[in-house]
Amino acid sequence: VFYTISKVAWFFATPSNLLLSLILLGLLLALFPRFRKRGISLSLIFTLATMALGLLPIATYILVPLEERFPVFHDDGRPVAGIILLGGAVEASDSAARGTIVANESAERVLDTIQLAHRYPGARLLISGGGGTVFGDGVAEAPIIAGFLKSLGIDPARIVVEDRSRTTHENAAFSRSLVEPKEGERWLLVTSAWHMPRAVGVFTQAGFPVTPYPVDFRTGGAGNNHRPFAFISDGLRRLDIGAKEWAGLVAYYAAGRTPRLFPGPQAAVVGNAIR
Repeated sequence: VFYTISKVAWFFATPSNLLLSLILLGLLLALFPRFRKRGISLSLIFTLATMALGLLPIATYILVPLEERFPVFHDDGRPVAGIILLGGAVEASDSAARGTIVANESAERVLDTIQLAHRYPGARLLISGGGGTVFGDGVAEAPIIAGFLKSLGIDPARIVVEDRSRTTHENAAFSRSLVEPKEGERWLLVTSAWHMPRAVGVFTQAGFPVTPYPVDFRTGGAGNNHRPFAFISDGLRRLDIGAKEWAGLVAYYAAGRTPRLFPGPQAAVVGNAIR
């Protein structure tokens, strides 16, 4: 129920959808003489707001705190028992239909996992990602990625597939019960940098300590964060991602699924202590 409600609510609350809806509402009101001026004003205001939010680097400013929350991973020589890859990098339905992997803008999750698999040949590879949709079950992503990794020559015996999860909370809970991490083991968590705070918080709360391995950065660093976007769609896409992640942090904290509102490196330290 929580999953369905959250997906439906976010469809209407997504900034790009909400802006378009308000513009259309204004145009609809303009059809009635009594509300014509208000309708035109409403449409004009939110058309300008759409342009501003799409072209100005406002969305970048929203994403920067998320992406800078955890530092880039640097190998300190400690052994790695496993690598966790969270789903979200592959269009599962399209991949199944075409019979080949169809990656999206988060493809770095898979690419970096491949690099890590070669860097740590003894580590297990846990791929977590189901195929949840609001209405019925979709195609699970994890088996598709697993098949792709096997086609690259990675030993199938190393690969663990978790294909039931639909949310980050389920990623953590199902993954922990599946691999049962032992005390002292080190598991790298591979996901988008902007998603890492919530992911680390959820895994920590689930009793599965992880070491963050952020990838898929959408901001370019201090020197590039003030540049405007060339296309309105680019800015709105980044705005949707940032707004959704901040909303997810608030919702997960309110539901008790993360130990802090904005989990940071201290959460990973606490998690390491639990081990």
